[in-house]
Amino acid sequence: MNDFYPNPPRPELSFEFFPPRSVLGTERLIDVYKSLDDYSPQFVSVTYGALGSTQQGTLEAVSKLLAAGAKVVPHITGIGSKEEDIRLLVQGYRNLGIDRFVVLRGDLPTGHSDLGEFPYAENLLAFIRAEFGGDLHLEVAAYPELHPESKDPVSELAFFKAKFDAGASSAITQYFYNVDSYFAFVRDAERMGIDAPIVPGIMPIVHYETLMRFSKACGAEIPRWIASRLEQYQNDEASLKAFGLDVVTQLCWDLLERGVPGLHFYTLNKTDPVAEICARLNLAKESIPDQKIA
Repeated sequence: MNDFYPNPPRPELSFEFFPPRSVLGTERLIDVYKSLDDYSPQFVSVTYGALGSTQQGTLEAVSKLLAAGAKVVPHITGIGSKEEDIRLLVQGYRNLGIDRFVVLRGDLPTGHSDLGEFPYAENLLAFIRAEFGGDLHLEVAAYPELHPESKDPVSELAFFKAKFDAGASSAITQYFYNVDSYFAFVRDAERMGIDAPIVPGIMPIVHYETLMRFSKACGAEIPRWIASRLEQYQNDEASLKAFGLDVVTQLCWDLLERGVPGLHFYTLNKTDPVAEICARLNLAKESIPDQKIA
């Protein structure tokens, strides 16, 4: 047993995948899922491209993961969609026994101006609740460091509360590397009357340029001390991965010590980074006591 962190509390884990573009990619995805199943994920989620661009790939990945025994939570995006599109999509998933979804506005691709019938996440949430009742568990996105389109924290929190007013059950955050930003956001949400779980999203650090590009696009801040080291190691893959592993493992530990409701890992369809972090935290199902965070 790895005793780097000897006695962690037991969080609820979830892993996010994106739909592969080939049959071989789907087979590899199932291998990734099976290798991460040692950590007893509460669910795995599958992303959904802008304007439904990956709809078929998402459906295929969901079906394959279900057949492999996974509890699957599909993403659904509303922007550019019509009511009938969403009705058929959700009903198809319900026919597969799925009762939990990640509900998002989605990004409008460059050159498109038609927002469709669901310009905001709360519109999509309200529609799904009205069509399919209150039994579904609907996850939404949270942005502790602001959505790129938000003007300020006040407007960000107003948009977040609107999602819960429309029927959200819980939230998963955009990734971050500053724990204080997460806990400040949770406190602000609680002051607005939101008492639902807000699960931190975790992005392993494995590639300099990819992380910089993702972070710029989604508004995730990389603290200066981390950014400096990553820049130093950008051409030294082994050192960058070792540093990233230390940083993200410590981030997870700090979150777990302070009682977060779970950890949601953005896997990028890779096993090793997530498995290494979970192994350091002793999160394999046979190595942790049967207790959950309060």
